[in-house]
Amino acid sequence: MANKGQIGVTTENIFPVIKQFLYSDHEIFLRELVANAVDATEKLKALAQSGEFKGELGEPKVRIELDEKKKILKVIDEGIGMTEEEVDKYINQIAFSSAGEFLEKYKDQIGSIIGHFGLGFYSAFMVSKKVTIDTLSWKEGSKAVKWSCDGSPEYEMGESKKDDRGTVITLYLDDDSAEYAEKSRIESLLGKYCKFMPVPIVFGKEQEWKDGKYVDTDKDKVINNIEPLWTRTPSELKDEDYLKFYRELYPMKEEPMFWIHLNVDYPFNLTGILYFPKIKDRMAIDRNKISLYCNRMFVTDHVDNIVPDFMTLLHGVIDSPDIPLNVSRSYLQSDANVKKISTYITRKVADRLEEIFKNDRTNFEAKWDNLKLFMEYGMLSDEKFCERALKFALLKNTEGKFFSFEEYRKAIEGEQTDKDKKVVYLYATDVESQYAYIDAAKAKGYDVLLMDCELDSHYVNLLEQKLENTRFARVDSDSVENLIPKEEKVKLEMKEDERYDLENMFKAVLPKGNDYYVSGDNLGEDAAPILITQSEFMRRYREMSALGGGMNFYGEMPDSYNVTVNMENPLIAKVMAAKSAEVAPQGELPAEAPSDASDEEKTKAREAREAVRKAHREDVEKFASDNEILRQLTDIALLGCGMLKGKALSDFIARSQKVVSDAYLK
Repeated sequence: MANKGQIGVTTENIFPVIKQFLYSDHEIFLRELVANAVDATEKLKALAQSGEFKGELGEPKVRIELDEKKKILKVIDEGIGMTEEEVDKYINQIAFSSAGEFLEKYKDQIGSIIGHFGLGFYSAFMVSKKVTIDTLSWKEGSKAVKWSCDGSPEYEMGESKKDDRGTVITLYLDDDSAEYAEKSRIESLLGKYCKFMPVPIVFGKEQEWKDGKYVDTDKDKVINNIEPLWTRTPSELKDEDYLKFYRELYPMKEEPMFWIHLNVDYPFNLTGILYFPKIKDRMAIDRNKISLYCNRMFVTDHVDNIVPDFMTLLHGVIDSPDIPLNVSRSYLQSDANVKKISTYITRKVADRLEEIFKNDRTNFEAKWDNLKLFMEYGMLSDEKFCERALKFALLKNTEGKFFSFEEYRKAIEGEQTDKDKKVVYLYATDVESQYAYIDAAKAKGYDVLLMDCELDSHYVNLLEQKLENTRFARVDSDSVENLIPKEEKVKLEMKEDERYDLENMFKAVLPKGNDYYVSGDNLGEDAAPILITQSEFMRRYREMSALGGGMNFYGEMPDSYNVTVNMENPLIAKVMAAKSAEVAPQGELPAEAPSDASDEEKTKAREAREAVRKAHREDVEKFASDNEILRQLTDIALLGCGMLKGKALSDFIARSQKVVSDAYLK
């Protein structure tokens, strides 16, 4: 006769709590039930190894059976089973887990037990209107037990007809959970959560193609790999093993560049394999591709708290029983072990990169373009990684040659040390668009780095802090003579009215909407007549702001450019002579109002002075607009910076064609 009773809980609302709050996703139920079945099987193996269990062990499996029409799902194991007393203790009294007790007693015979909290079984009620247990213990003389519950605190327990060792959990799925009565859905969940569990898990039969369709064979379909690669010793594995496993994890991905096999048992247990993927498109980075397992049971692919943020660019698997999970094993809890694990993984990644750098430099250089984003991200976000990476990070110049930081400094410090004893690292972001500037720098005997990564504006800032007496300057940020000043330069002397006229001349022919700082300089007769550059400081900080560098006020400012007019260039000299001939000097300004004058008198005096300035400014602007040489020279400078567009570009082409026609057809 069946016994009746109430489940030992402190509230009658335990099942709504389990359904709504304990587990964040209802699909977790299958993971928990299979994990319990695997635990029961592993416990039996431990008993057999210890000599306590003397029966026939066989090759125990966990079997999943589904009746789609009746909406019944079964999880069947051949493990230790339970006696009536054990069912009462471990099922009727929620959260009294047997895993801890067993693990302590048989710690030498068993590697790990997945369950920790005693709540996994009750996840079945998230999707079921009724759950039954049929179980027979491994202990001699045990009687089979049947337990059933309809989701209320009341249960029934009595004898079962089960005649073989192990446990059968039967779920009568409720209408709201009909999706779990679909074969494809169960296959998907088993593949997600259970594909590396240590006991064979069977669901359905293998199929073969026959008479134009797939039909079941007599062979059980085992859905998991009971010996995943990370559980094996690295010394027994070959490159092909790692590549094959990568293809198993990511079937559609290109082969990785290299990998790291993690294997530590003190002061915490951690195994895993991390792969470095090829990053072809830096703007389409695949993140959250590291899967976290707890004793081979999948937990999550969001491992932000375990690995530093930059390592979420890697792919692979981490498995550790020492990573603290919440009671539902759905997300991580933060503690000292997590920090230790994060530190260990960072060190192992740095060790591996340094090993390749030292032992296979050619291979390291060949992979650098794919590694660069990862390296820069790591150095910017993790101080300890940065300290290590400074030894093996590479710099690449515009000719495709690679250097360590130490090598590059030795190579350039002779030519590229400025008057302040700082070694100046020149760099370009695009070889094609900045070719003229690169060529001018090389003509001076300088070397130019290629810095074409999205993080480089932040990265050069970091390097200026880490490398002593170092300054970075983009090759198009100033004239080549000013990029690496060797001595104090004598400033070009210009009268105030001359500077005023020069500024207004060029602002009249430059595109509107930007800020321009116009100045005259002596760059030599053969140097370009006009040089348009962006301040290294302003451009760099605008780029950093655009990437979320916390300096948004730079991003909100208009683009600003330095316009350097080479007063020694013959064409500029001709323009200035024409201006002097066509534009009368500004007349003497009316006197300012005395300090004791009325506000009205002061306003009139100010307006009179401004009227003189305005009249002269308009004369200068008209001259500039009408002077074809000035417009042509300015447009050439704009074209070189990629700033000549739309109508201005069309006008420039027409003007250029006219110049050519005048020169060759007349």
